[in-house]
Amino acid sequence: MKAWRVHANGEPREVMRLDEVPDPQPGPGQLLLRVKAANVNFPDALLCRGQYQVRPPLPFTPGVEICGEVLAAGDGADVAVGTRVLAQPPLPNGGFAELAVVDAKSVLPAPDALDDAEAAALHIGYQTGWFALHRRAHLQAGETLLVHAAAGGVGSAAVQLGRAAGARVIGVVGGPEKAAVARELGCDVVIDRRAEDVIKAVKEATGGRGADVIYDPVGGDAYAQSAKCVAFEGRIVVIGFASGTIPSPALNHALVKNYAILGLHWGLYATKEPAAIGACHEELTKLAAQGVIKPLIGDRVALDGAADAVQRVADGVTTGRLVVLPGEAGAR
Repeated sequence: MKAWRVHANGEPREVMRLDEVPDPQPGPGQLLLRVKAANVNFPDALLCRGQYQVRPPLPFTPGVEICGEVLAAGDGADVAVGTRVLAQPPLPNGGFAELAVVDAKSVLPAPDALDDAEAAALHIGYQTGWFALHRRAHLQAGETLLVHAAAGGVGSAAVQLGRAAGARVIGVVGGPEKAAVARELGCDVVIDRRAEDVIKAVKEATGGRGADVIYDPVGGDAYAQSAKCVAFEGRIVVIGFASGTIPSPALNHALVKNYAILGLHWGLYATKEPAAIGACHEELTKLAAQGVIKPLIGDRVALDGAADAVQRVADGVTTGRLVVLPGEAGAR
């Protein structure tokens, strides 16, 4: 089969190589999947650079979430051949490949309401948004939710989930094209950080009160802005640091302004409370069936375009999700 592999750490476009490798075989409790769609995530770029918290041995195949079709099941794996599932292929053998082997107990049913690319983009981003907004921040109907990078893959999920929860959503984006996308997603207020003063605009949009919940996958300047426009008893949820800068919060500021700084690492639920992931997936599946949430797919690329797609995500120039479709023909 064909699989992208990283042979040395560096920029994705430079270090990812499309190799011919032996087809994997499922062991006991495992499933062999045909990869129908593999979503591109920012951690894929960090893995290539050697900057992720997990550093798989070289060479490895990135691609942390997929939608796949079961081709074969190992002993004790009770999932029927032909079933469409969502999965996270364990590193070092990730999802940017034609085939993948996964633990049968870890897969989730792919929602019927979503196509393969949409389903592949539902898992990590939407689960992260759901746990951040509901488990960590306890977002309530009528509250104001501020989402940084609202037109991106992670941010667009939070916008949709915020609207589903009955919140008023303010989206912060960079540039007029992304502002248009945020409006189409349903943001009640859109702020172009390149043309407007974010803090001033949030205060104006909230009558001086600020945002009750702030969803921050960016860090850096975005976090500094958040601390200055969060409401009394507001909650800032730290999702990640796409800007490349990890802020150092002034805890005395949080004390005197009465707001909370919350961290959200979705992956911990897999070990600390795995049943919660299944319950969350059921809720997301219902919302997808109702048409309330639908992953924003910015581009669908063939397998040979995966390295370029990961680089685009690394460079922060994407809108919505980029999804790799190994079954589609591309340039050779």
